[in-house]
Amino acid sequence: MIKVLRILNRFNIGGPTHNATFLTKYLEPEYKTKLIAGKKLDSEAGSEYMLDKYNIDYEIIDDMSRSINPIKDFKSFLLIRKIMKEYNPDIVHTHASKSGALGRLAAFSLGIKVVVHTFHGHIFHSYFGILKTNFYIYLERFLAKWSSAIIAISRLQKEELCGDFKICKTEKMHVVPLGFDLEKFQTNILSNRDLFRNEFNLLDHEIAVGIIGRLTPIKNHTFFIKAINNIKNKTSKKFKVFIIGDGEDSEHLKELSSILGLSTNSSGQDDPLIYFTSWRTDMDIVYAGLDIVTLTSLNEGTPVTLIEAQAANKPIVCTNVGGVLDVVLEDITAKTCSKDNLDDFSNNLRILIEDDSLRNKIGSAGYNHVSKLFSYKRLVKDVRTLYENLLNEKNI
Repeated sequence: MIKVLRILNRFNIGGPTHNATFLTKYLEPEYKTKLIAGKKLDSEAGSEYMLDKYNIDYEIIDDMSRSINPIKDFKSFLLIRKIMKEYNPDIVHTHASKSGALGRLAAFSLGIKVVVHTFHGHIFHSYFGILKTNFYIYLERFLAKWSSAIIAISRLQKEELCGDFKICKTEKMHVVPLGFDLEKFQTNILSNRDLFRNEFNLLDHEIAVGIIGRLTPIKNHTFFIKAINNIKNKTSKKFKVFIIGDGEDSEHLKELSSILGLSTNSSGQDDPLIYFTSWRTDMDIVYAGLDIVTLTSLNEGTPVTLIEAQAANKPIVCTNVGGVLDVVLEDITAKTCSKDNLDDFSNNLRILIEDDSLRNKIGSAGYNHVSKLFSYKRLVKDVRTLYENLLNEKNI
Protein backbone atom coordinates (compact mmCIF):
# COMPACT_ATOMS: atom_id res chain seq x y z
CA MET A 1 0.00 0.00 0.00
CA ILE A 2 1.29 3.46 -0.96
CA LYS A 3 1.08 6.09 1.78
CA VAL A 4 0.12 9.70 0.97
CA LEU A 5 0.40 12.70 3.27
CA ARG A 6 -2.07 15.34 2.04
CA ILE A 7 -1.71 18.88 3.42
CA LEU A 8 -4.23 21.73 3.03
CA ASN A 9 -4.12 25.36 4.08
CA ARG A 10 -7.30 24.95 6.15
CA PHE A 11 -10.66 23.21 6.16
CA ASN A 12 -12.86 26.01 4.87
CA ILE A 13 -15.58 25.75 2.27
CA GLY A 14 -14.04 25.55 -1.19
CA GLY A 15 -12.31 23.45 -3.81
CA PRO A 16 -9.36 22.17 -1.73
CA THR A 17 -11.55 20.37 0.80
CA HIS A 18 -13.64 18.82 -1.97
CA ASN A 19 -10.43 17.67 -3.66
CA ALA A 20 -8.99 16.25 -0.45
CA THR A 21 -12.21 14.49 0.53
CA PHE A 22 -12.75 12.63 -2.72
CA LEU A 23 -9.08 11.78 -3.25
CA THR A 24 -8.72 10.49 0.30
CA LYS A 25 -11.91 8.44 0.08
CA TYR A 26 -11.72 7.02 -3.42
CA LEU A 27 -7.99 6.44 -3.91
CA GLU A 28 -8.36 3.69 -1.31
CA PRO A 29 -7.37 0.90 -0.99
CA GLU A 30 -4.30 1.37 -3.23
CA TYR A 31 -3.41 4.61 -1.45
CA LYS A 32 -3.65 5.19 2.28
CA THR A 33 -3.94 8.89 3.07
CA LYS A 34 -3.20 10.96 6.17
CA LEU A 35 -4.90 14.36 5.94
CA ILE A 36 -3.75 17.48 7.81
CA ALA A 37 -4.59 21.17 7.52
CA GLY A 38 -4.22 24.53 9.22
CA LYS A 39 -6.78 26.44 11.23
CA LYS A 40 -9.54 28.31 9.42
CA LEU A 41 -10.37 31.96 10.05
CA ASP A 42 -13.12 32.70 12.57
CA SER A 43 -15.10 34.43 9.82
CA GLU A 44 -14.99 31.36 7.56
CA ALA A 45 -17.39 28.44 7.50
CA GLY A 46 -15.76 25.13 8.26
CA SER A 47 -15.90 22.17 5.90
CA GLU A 48 -15.25 19.45 8.47
CA TYR A 49 -18.88 18.33 8.02
CA MET A 50 -17.91 17.06 4.57
CA LEU A 51 -14.98 15.05 5.95
CA ASP A 52 -17.23 13.63 8.67
CA LYS A 53 -19.81 12.64 6.05
CA TYR A 54 -17.22 10.45 4.32
CA ASN A 55 -15.69 9.17 7.60
CA ILE A 56 -12.30 10.73 6.91
CA ASP A 57 -9.82 11.21 9.74
CA TYR A 58 -7.94 14.49 9.80
CA GLU A 59 -5.65 16.55 11.99
CA ILE A 60 -5.58 20.33 12.42
CA ILE A 61 -2.31 22.25 12.80
CA ASP A 62 -3.45 25.10 15.07
CA ASP A 63 -0.47 27.38 14.37
CA MET A 64 -0.80 27.20 10.57
CA SER A 65 -3.11 30.04 9.56
CA ARG A 66 -3.75 32.08 6.44
CA SER A 67 -1.69 35.13 7.44
CA ILE A 68 2.11 35.16 7.66
CA ASN A 69 3.47 34.77 11.18
CA PRO A 70 7.16 33.76 11.26
CA ILE A 71 7.02 32.21 14.73
CA LYS A 72 3.80 30.27 14.16
CA ASP A 73 4.84 29.29 10.64
CA PHE A 74 8.14 27.88 11.92
CA LYS A 75 6.32 25.94 14.64
CA SER A 76 3.93 24.62 11.98
CA PHE A 77 6.87 23.59 9.80
CA LEU A 78 8.44 21.65 12.67
CA LEU A 79 5.16 19.89 13.49
CA ILE A 80 4.49 19.01 9.85
CA ARG A 81 8.04 17.67 9.56
CA LYS A 82 7.54 15.59 12.73
CA ILE A 83 4.27 14.15 11.39
CA MET A 84 5.93 13.46 8.06
CA LYS A 85 8.89 11.70 9.65
CA GLU A 86 6.64 9.48 11.78
CA TYR A 87 4.20 8.67 8.97
CA ASN A 88 6.97 8.15 6.37
CA PRO A 89 4.81 8.77 3.27
CA ASP A 90 5.70 7.68 -0.25
CA ILE A 91 3.96 10.80 -1.60
CA VAL A 92 3.50 14.26 -0.12
CA HIS A 93 0.76 16.23 -1.85
CA THR A 94 0.16 19.86 -0.82
CA HIS A 95 -2.78 22.06 -1.78
CA ALA A 96 -2.61 25.90 -1.99
CA SER A 97 0.07 28.37 -0.94
CA LYS A 98 0.78 28.17 2.81
CA SER A 99 0.65 24.39 3.07
CA GLY A 100 2.49 24.21 -0.24
CA ALA A 101 5.45 26.13 1.15
CA LEU A 102 5.69 24.53 4.60
CA GLY A 103 4.79 21.04 3.43
CA ARG A 104 7.19 20.96 0.51
CA LEU A 105 10.08 22.38 2.53
CA ALA A 106 9.51 19.67 5.12
CA ALA A 107 9.36 17.00 2.41
CA PHE A 108 12.57 18.25 0.78
CA SER A 109 14.36 18.24 4.14
CA LEU A 110 13.43 14.58 4.68
CA GLY A 111 14.24 13.41 1.18
CA ILE A 112 10.68 12.42 0.22
CA LYS A 113 10.97 11.24 -3.38
CA VAL A 114 7.52 12.17 -4.73
CA VAL A 115 6.28 15.68 -3.89
CA VAL A 116 3.21 17.10 -5.66
CA HIS A 117 1.64 20.54 -5.29
CA THR A 118 -1.76 21.76 -6.48
CA PHE A 119 -2.46 25.43 -7.20
CA HIS A 120 -6.10 26.12 -6.28
CA GLY A 121 -5.68 29.70 -7.41
CA HIS A 122 -2.73 31.99 -6.87
CA ILE A 123 -1.83 35.24 -5.13
CA PHE A 124 0.26 36.78 -7.92
CA HIS A 125 -2.09 39.67 -8.64
CA SER A 126 -4.92 41.60 -6.96
CA TYR A 127 -3.80 40.58 -3.46
CA PHE A 128 -0.56 42.39 -2.51
CA GLY A 129 1.86 45.12 -3.57
CA ILE A 130 4.65 44.48 -6.07
CA LEU A 131 7.40 43.63 -3.55
CA LYS A 132 5.36 41.05 -1.66
CA THR A 133 3.97 39.62 -4.89
CA ASN A 134 7.46 39.20 -6.36
CA PHE A 135 8.61 37.46 -3.18
CA TYR A 136 5.84 34.87 -3.55
CA ILE A 137 6.61 34.38 -7.25
CA TYR A 138 10.30 33.69 -6.57
CA LEU A 139 9.39 31.39 -3.66
CA GLU A 140 7.02 29.37 -5.84
CA ARG A 141 9.68 29.08 -8.55
CA PHE A 142 12.12 27.70 -6.00
CA LEU A 143 9.60 25.23 -4.59
CA ALA A 144 8.51 24.11 -8.06
CA LYS A 145 12.11 23.39 -9.04
CA TRP A 146 12.33 20.69 -6.37
CA SER A 147 8.78 19.36 -6.76
CA SER A 148 8.06 16.17 -8.70
CA ALA A 149 4.94 17.61 -10.32
CA ILE A 150 2.77 20.71 -10.17
CA ILE A 151 -0.99 20.60 -10.75
CA ALA A 152 -2.99 23.47 -12.22
CA ILE A 153 -6.75 23.15 -11.95
CA SER A 154 -7.46 24.71 -15.34
CA ARG A 155 -5.85 25.16 -18.74
CA LEU A 156 -5.87 28.94 -18.38
CA GLN A 157 -4.26 28.71 -14.97
CA LYS A 158 -1.44 26.57 -16.40
CA GLU A 159 -0.87 29.10 -19.17
CA GLU A 160 -0.75 31.92 -16.63
CA LEU A 161 1.53 30.11 -14.18
CA CYS A 162 3.96 28.81 -16.81
CA GLY A 163 3.75 31.70 -19.27
CA ASP A 164 3.17 34.89 -17.30
CA PHE A 165 4.85 33.98 -14.02
CA LYS A 166 7.29 31.28 -15.19
CA ILE A 167 6.73 29.11 -12.12
CA CYS A 168 8.00 25.98 -13.88
CA LYS A 169 8.39 24.37 -17.28
CA THR A 170 5.17 23.29 -18.97
CA GLU A 171 6.11 19.59 -18.90
CA LYS A 172 6.20 19.62 -15.09
CA MET A 173 2.73 21.16 -14.79
CA HIS A 174 -0.32 18.93 -15.24
CA VAL A 175 -3.90 20.14 -15.67
CA VAL A 176 -6.27 18.30 -13.33
CA PRO A 177 -9.62 20.07 -12.93
CA LEU A 178 -11.46 19.88 -9.62
CA GLY A 179 -14.02 17.16 -9.03
CA PHE A 180 -17.34 17.28 -7.17
CA ASP A 181 -20.44 15.28 -6.36
CA LEU A 182 -22.78 17.19 -8.67
CA GLU A 183 -25.70 14.78 -8.78
CA LYS A 184 -27.12 16.16 -5.52
CA PHE A 185 -27.97 19.41 -7.33
CA GLN A 186 -30.31 17.48 -9.63
CA THR A 187 -32.35 15.74 -6.93
CA ASN A 188 -35.40 17.01 -5.01
CA ILE A 189 -35.25 20.27 -6.95
CA LEU A 190 -38.88 21.33 -6.50
CA SER A 191 -39.09 20.51 -2.80
CA ASN A 192 -35.71 22.15 -2.15
CA ARG A 193 -36.84 25.24 -4.02
CA ASP A 194 -39.94 25.46 -1.86
CA LEU A 195 -37.85 25.12 1.31
CA PHE A 196 -35.60 28.03 0.40
CA ARG A 197 -38.29 30.34 -0.93
CA ASN A 198 -40.65 29.68 1.96
CA GLU A 199 -37.85 30.46 4.41
CA PHE A 200 -37.56 33.96 2.93
CA ASN A 201 -41.25 34.42 2.01
CA LEU A 202 -40.47 34.75 -1.69
CA LEU A 203 -43.42 35.00 -4.04
CA ASP A 204 -43.48 32.93 -7.23
CA HIS A 205 -42.87 35.94 -9.45
CA GLU A 206 -39.92 37.30 -7.43
CA ILE A 207 -36.50 36.66 -8.94
CA ALA A 208 -33.86 35.53 -6.43
CA VAL A 209 -30.33 36.72 -7.26
CA GLY A 210 -27.46 35.21 -5.29
CA ILE A 211 -23.73 35.71 -4.79
CA ILE A 212 -21.85 33.08 -2.81
CA GLY A 213 -18.42 33.28 -1.20
CA ARG A 214 -16.18 34.89 1.40
CA LEU A 215 -16.95 38.57 2.07
CA THR A 216 -13.42 39.71 1.34
CA PRO A 217 -11.93 42.34 -1.02
CA ILE A 218 -10.78 39.85 -3.66
CA LYS A 219 -14.41 38.71 -4.15
CA ASN A 220 -15.40 42.34 -4.85
CA HIS A 221 -18.89 42.37 -3.32
CA THR A 222 -18.75 46.17 -3.37
CA PHE A 223 -19.00 45.93 -7.17
CA PHE A 224 -22.00 43.62 -6.81
CA ILE A 225 -23.86 45.93 -4.45
CA LYS A 226 -23.22 48.89 -6.75
CA ALA A 227 -24.67 46.84 -9.62
CA ILE A 228 -27.80 46.12 -7.58
CA ASN A 229 -28.09 49.84 -6.92
CA ASN A 230 -27.76 50.50 -10.67
CA ILE A 231 -30.64 48.25 -11.64
CA LYS A 232 -33.10 48.62 -8.75
CA ASN A 233 -35.03 51.40 -10.49
CA LYS A 234 -34.44 50.22 -14.07
CA THR A 235 -36.63 47.12 -14.05
CA SER A 236 -40.28 46.55 -13.30
CA LYS A 237 -39.53 42.99 -12.20
CA LYS A 238 -39.48 42.40 -8.48
CA PHE A 239 -36.27 40.75 -7.28
CA LYS A 240 -34.48 39.87 -4.06
CA VAL A 241 -30.76 39.60 -3.39
CA PHE A 242 -28.97 36.96 -1.30
CA ILE A 243 -25.38 37.50 -0.16
CA ILE A 244 -24.35 34.07 1.07
CA GLY A 245 -21.12 33.91 3.06
CA ASP A 246 -19.24 35.90 5.66
CA GLY A 247 -15.89 37.58 6.18
CA GLU A 248 -14.01 40.73 7.08
CA ASP A 249 -15.98 42.88 4.62
CA SER A 250 -19.35 42.07 6.16
CA GLU A 251 -19.89 45.30 8.10
CA HIS A 252 -18.51 47.44 5.27
CA LEU A 253 -20.96 45.87 2.80
CA LYS A 254 -23.92 46.37 5.13
CA GLU A 255 -22.89 49.99 5.62
CA LEU A 256 -22.51 50.51 1.87
CA SER A 257 -25.99 49.06 1.30
CA SER A 258 -27.39 51.50 3.86
CA ILE A 259 -25.60 54.48 2.29
CA LEU A 260 -27.04 53.55 -1.12
CA GLY A 261 -30.52 53.21 0.33
CA LEU A 262 -30.71 49.45 -0.20
CA SER A 263 -32.74 47.80 2.55
CA THR A 264 -31.23 44.75 4.26
CA ASN A 265 -32.35 42.14 6.77
CA SER A 266 -29.50 43.23 9.05
CA SER A 267 -31.18 46.60 9.51
CA GLY A 268 -34.40 44.98 10.73
CA GLN A 269 -36.50 45.63 7.61
CA ASP A 270 -39.58 43.41 7.23
CA ASP A 271 -39.33 43.14 3.45
CA PRO A 272 -35.67 43.89 2.59
CA LEU A 273 -34.13 43.94 -0.86
CA ILE A 274 -30.89 42.31 0.33
CA TYR A 275 -30.49 39.35 2.66
CA PHE A 276 -27.12 38.72 4.31
CA THR A 277 -27.46 35.01 5.18
CA SER A 278 -23.94 34.26 6.45
CA TRP A 279 -22.65 30.77 5.61
CA ARG A 280 -24.95 27.92 4.64
CA THR A 281 -24.16 24.22 4.33
CA ASP A 282 -27.43 23.27 2.57
CA MET A 283 -26.22 24.48 -0.82
CA ASP A 284 -28.44 22.11 -2.79
CA ILE A 285 -31.40 23.91 -1.22
CA VAL A 286 -29.85 27.35 -1.79
CA TYR A 287 -29.17 26.80 -5.49
CA ALA A 288 -32.62 25.31 -6.01
CA GLY A 289 -34.19 28.45 -4.54
CA LEU A 290 -32.12 30.96 -6.52
CA ASP A 291 -32.91 32.06 -10.08
CA ILE A 292 -29.59 33.70 -10.98
CA VAL A 293 -26.08 33.18 -9.56
CA THR A 294 -23.42 35.88 -9.81
CA LEU A 295 -19.69 36.29 -9.22
CA THR A 296 -17.77 39.58 -9.16
CA SER A 297 -14.25 38.46 -8.21
CA LEU A 298 -11.06 40.27 -9.13
CA ASN A 299 -9.21 36.94 -9.37
CA GLU A 300 -10.25 33.28 -9.33
CA GLY A 301 -8.66 29.87 -9.71
CA THR A 302 -11.53 27.54 -10.46
CA PRO A 303 -14.71 29.13 -9.05
CA VAL A 304 -16.56 26.35 -7.26
CA THR A 305 -19.78 28.34 -6.97
CA LEU A 306 -20.05 28.60 -10.76
CA ILE A 307 -19.60 24.85 -11.15
CA GLU A 308 -22.30 24.20 -8.56
CA ALA A 309 -24.61 26.82 -10.07
CA GLN A 310 -24.41 25.17 -13.47
CA ALA A 311 -24.94 21.76 -11.89
CA ALA A 312 -28.19 23.21 -10.53
CA ASN A 313 -29.05 24.63 -13.99
CA LYS A 314 -28.83 28.25 -12.89
CA PRO A 315 -27.82 31.03 -15.30
CA ILE A 316 -24.72 33.01 -14.34
CA VAL A 317 -23.64 36.64 -14.52
CA CYS A 318 -19.95 37.05 -13.70
CA THR A 319 -16.67 38.83 -14.24
CA ASN A 320 -14.25 37.18 -16.66
CA VAL A 321 -11.22 36.61 -14.41
CA GLY A 322 -8.75 33.78 -13.79
CA GLY A 323 -10.18 30.37 -14.65
CA VAL A 324 -13.79 31.49 -15.13
CA LEU A 325 -13.83 30.65 -18.85
CA ASP A 326 -12.51 27.17 -18.05
CA VAL A 327 -15.72 26.65 -16.07
CA VAL A 328 -18.52 28.48 -17.91
CA LEU A 329 -19.52 28.69 -21.57
CA GLU A 330 -19.80 32.34 -22.52
CA ASP A 331 -23.30 33.26 -23.75
CA ILE A 332 -24.37 29.61 -23.33
CA THR A 333 -24.28 29.08 -19.55
CA ALA A 334 -23.13 32.54 -18.46
CA LYS A 335 -23.00 36.24 -19.30
CA THR A 336 -19.53 37.62 -18.60
CA CYS A 337 -17.82 41.01 -18.55
CA SER A 338 -14.49 42.51 -17.50
CA LYS A 339 -13.84 42.95 -13.77
CA ASP A 340 -14.04 46.75 -13.97
CA ASN A 341 -17.07 47.17 -16.27
CA LEU A 342 -19.91 47.87 -13.85
CA ASP A 343 -22.29 48.99 -16.61
CA ASP A 344 -21.92 45.73 -18.56
CA PHE A 345 -22.35 43.62 -15.44
CA SER A 346 -25.43 45.61 -14.38
CA ASN A 347 -26.95 45.36 -17.84
CA ASN A 348 -26.33 41.59 -18.09
CA LEU A 349 -27.96 41.07 -14.71
CA ARG A 350 -30.94 43.30 -15.53
CA ILE A 351 -31.58 41.45 -18.81
CA LEU A 352 -31.61 38.06 -17.09
CA ILE A 353 -33.92 39.34 -14.35
CA GLU A 354 -36.39 40.59 -16.95
CA ASP A 355 -36.21 37.83 -19.58
CA ASP A 356 -37.71 34.59 -18.25
CA SER A 357 -37.10 32.61 -21.45
CA LEU A 358 -33.44 33.67 -21.73
CA ARG A 359 -32.90 32.88 -18.07
CA ASN A 360 -34.31 29.39 -18.55
CA LYS A 361 -32.38 28.83 -21.78
CA ILE A 362 -29.00 29.75 -20.26
CA GLY A 363 -29.69 27.82 -17.08
CA SER A 364 -30.74 24.63 -18.84
CA ALA A 365 -27.34 24.11 -20.48
CA GLY A 366 -25.42 24.02 -17.20
CA TYR A 367 -25.59 20.46 -15.86
CA ASN A 368 -24.65 18.72 -19.11
CA HIS A 369 -21.61 20.99 -19.36
CA VAL A 370 -20.14 20.60 -15.88
CA SER A 371 -21.10 16.97 -15.23
CA LYS A 372 -18.67 15.87 -17.95
CA LEU A 373 -15.77 18.03 -16.79
CA PHE A 374 -15.98 18.19 -13.00
CA SER A 375 -16.99 14.76 -11.73
CA TYR A 376 -15.10 13.49 -8.68
CA LYS A 377 -14.69 10.15 -10.50
CA ARG A 378 -12.68 11.88 -13.23
CA LEU A 379 -10.60 13.70 -10.61
CA VAL A 380 -9.69 10.46 -8.84
CA LYS A 381 -8.78 8.77 -12.12
CA ASP A 382 -6.53 11.66 -13.21
CA VAL A 383 -4.65 11.83 -9.90
CA ARG A 384 -4.26 8.05 -9.67
CA THR A 385 -2.64 8.07 -13.13
CA LEU A 386 -0.30 10.92 -12.16
CA TYR A 387 0.73 9.16 -8.93
CA GLU A 388 1.41 5.91 -10.76
CA ASN A 389 3.62 7.64 -13.32
CA LEU A 390 5.61 9.51 -10.67
CA LEU A 391 6.08 6.37 -8.55
CA ASN A 392 7.26 4.42 -11.58
CA GLU A 393 9.79 7.16 -12.39
CA LYS A 394 11.23 6.82 -8.86
CA ASN A 395 11.05 3.00 -8.91
CA ILE A 396 8.71 2.96 -5.89
